Amino acid sequence: MGLRIVVGFKWVPNTQAVRIDPKTGTLIRQGVPSIINPPDLAAVELALRLRDEYGGEVIAVTMGPPPALKGLEHLIGMGVDYGYMFSDRAFAGADTLATSYVLSEGIKYIERERGRVDLALFGQETIDSSTAHIGAQVASWLQWPYIYYVRKAAVDGGKLVAERIVENYVETYELPLPAVASVAIRAFKPREVTLSGKLRFKKEKPYKIVSNKELGLDPRCVGLKGSPTIVAKVTYLPEIPRRAEVYKPRDPRDGARWLLRKLLTDSETRDLILKALWGG
Repeated sequence: MGLRIVVGFKWVPNTQAVRIDPKTGTLIRQGVPSIINPPDLAAVELALRLRDEYGGEVIAVTMGPPPALKGLEHLIGMGVDYGYMFSDRAFAGADTLATSYVLSEGIKYIERERGRVDLALFGQETIDSSTAHIGAQVASWLQWPYIYYVRKAAVDGGKLVAERIVENYVETYELPLPAVASVAIRAFKPREVTLSGKLRFKKEKPYKIVSNKELGLDPRCVGLKGSPTIVAKVTYLPEIPRRAEVYKPRDPRDGARWLLRKLLTDSETRDLILKALWGG
């Protein structure tokens, strides 16, 4: 039978073009170029490697506006088998709690349509908020075991065997399936998109767009209404002018001495260095 793996991704604004609505504190997405959240691509690559080794299927999932379909096109081009996009105006403005609720209910929806999900993978965090909440919150909603910072994974006898590094220590865990895991940033280099995969997306349309009409979730529990997070204030900081200097020494030791002299000329930086060296 193989594994049925769900992998989440987020369609995020390019971090060079992020704008915030001062009234709601939420991201302004209209007219802003977006991309797949880069850390999610490592999770996608791990999902594809596990499928290639053990068989089964990889299903990409996201909660987002209609333009997020471009993200599904990219992932199916990479080799993902199928995609679900949970998209509804009722989901707009969601914080991580409301988002993870929709995703967890979405996984249950997938199970009703396609059968048991064995593993759900997520990226370590997103570049537009960096909360790193989604994986743990989805696991909490589903009551599945969870592991974070995964850099290696295998399946053995109905268990996920996962390795991670925490504070310079290598840890190995066994989690009974079904389970949820968040994959460490840059742990896996994502494979290239293929022309055959792009054509498959166009011709076969291997995805489904699901609204709240199908999920049947209480509108008070999703989107802005279902989000307990409150953005009390947004402060815009002016850009700090910076002066770039380039030094190309022949001897790396000369470069180190040059850099140290530059750092020590600034009194605040010098004090920080001295404290770090001598604990003062």
